[in-house]
Amino acid sequence: MEGLVRLSFYAFAASSIALAAATVCYLIFAFGWIRNRGTALAGAGGPTVMIDNGSSFTESMGRFATMLAWFAVAFQGISIALRSIAAGRLPLSNMYEFSKTFIFIVLLVYLIFERWYGVKQVGTVVLPLALAMAGYVWALPTRLREVDPLVPALQNIPLMTIHVSMAIIAYSTFAVSFAAAVLYLIAKDRNISWLPKPALLDDLAYRAVTIGFPAMTLVLILGSVWAYRAWGTYWQWDPKETAALFTWLIYGVYLHTRSLRGWRGTRSAVVLLVGFAAVMFTYYGNYFFGGLHAYGGVR
Repeated sequence: MEGLVRLSFYAFAASSIALAAATVCYLIFAFGWIRNRGTALAGAGGPTVMIDNGSSFTESMGRFATMLAWFAVAFQGISIALRSIAAGRLPLSNMYEFSKTFIFIVLLVYLIFERWYGVKQVGTVVLPLALAMAGYVWALPTRLREVDPLVPALQNIPLMTIHVSMAIIAYSTFAVSFAAAVLYLIAKDRNISWLPKPALLDDLAYRAVTIGFPAMTLVLILGSVWAYRAWGTYWQWDPKETAALFTWLIYGVYLHTRSLRGWRGTRSAVVLLVGFAAVMFTYYGNYFFGGLHAYGGVR
């Protein structure tokens, strides 16, 4: 088992390297378009060969960025598979395992949306978020890299697997919607050639939330069932439970106002920014407020 755990960590290290390289390439891709646009404006009427070469280089960086991101997904998938074999379950029991699995899912979700919509610019926000999460994993105590027996509250493997997996899917899609909302707010009042059209970003954010919201709903329902079996009550107003409910309500407001009130654009994007702030609080809030969910292994 120790050998599998070690190999899992090596695969995570390889994924982190690929993720860092992909992030750099996505940023070069974005700034390359900005630079090319500036060159085109400054050199109007002049030679166009340099602009074309710059565009070719930028497109190449975009292709490298996507390729490296897929490498990161592949290595991260191997890391998760090896740890799953070693533990006899999916790696979801503490913040080390949860965060590693989150990196895998958020990258996979983003790359699926990149393929669906044919735009890479959203990666300039999502990839740095994933890289920051990888940095967080590296900063966690090394003892969390070992596979330890589950605490009693976590020994319901089926419920833990579905409940936590739904949370990861929800958070990952909300991260993509957040990235699209950020770019929308940048592009909405400006003619920025390297960004997708604001309407496309608005639609991408909406589609991501339509996946994440049902997953977040299942998080609350399954969490209540699990809480009853583990603690004898469906709801304790635990800080993490309360934060998850608040997050669900924010995204419910987003979908309600968009569908029934006709909200589009700026107002919806702002709601998504607030929603993702709530996601981050839900993710890390138990560190500061404790509660029944304070078994992440960091304290």
